[in-house]
Amino acid sequence: MNNSQPNTSMSRTQPQIKTMLFDLDGTILDTNELIIQSFLHALDGYVEPGFGPEHIIPLMGQPLIKQLQHFSGLEDVAHLHAKYREYNWKIHDQYVRLFPYVHEVLAALYQKGIQLGVVTTKIRMTTERGLTFTGLKDYISCMVSIEDVQHAKPHPEPVLRALELLGADPETTMMVGDSAVDIESANAAGVISVGVSWSLKGEQMLRNAGAQYVISDMRDLYQFV
Repeated sequence: MNNSQPNTSMSRTQPQIKTMLFDLDGTILDTNELIIQSFLHALDGYVEPGFGPEHIIPLMGQPLIKQLQHFSGLEDVAHLHAKYREYNWKIHDQYVRLFPYVHEVLAALYQKGIQLGVVTTKIRMTTERGLTFTGLKDYISCMVSIEDVQHAKPHPEPVLRALELLGADPETTMMVGDSAVDIESANAAGVISVGVSWSLKGEQMLRNAGAQYVISDMRDLYQFV
């Protein structure tokens, strides 16, 4: 397929990519319902009646503690954090799925010699569980979790850390994500930013955040290699 569209008003030579970095949740793993259910469980009694997905989705991709503070209005959310983690771990395998063609594409890219990495705001334990459960872990050469950096996305540090670990050149590296923080982190780090149109936040949000490309199918990534 060849459905990726450059951002409006952009004209550029299509790069030949050697490294691809991926956000995890909402990009390669469909964990949307897992996240929503975990928030609803953790915040029960701390949010107004009617609190639901429409409140949660806009903040997806940000660090968990920051989200819990925002939703609860509390500064100390250690108890909510523990409640979220416990429930999320318990129901993980029930809800986690791959988005269409993710396994096929990552396997093919790996076979072509493309370096693959994951850059996420999740902790390492749940990142590794998701990749192992879905059969992707063997394709991933590096993982940068929230625990590996001082500054989370949209700061460039997570992407820069992945570049360092892989010895990658920013000019031949893509960062693929579903949220504004992914795009902003990629652009700030000097790599090529790619949004996914299956983001719950909407394609236009990704373009507004500065995505250099937006793909509508994982197989669109083949054209870059």
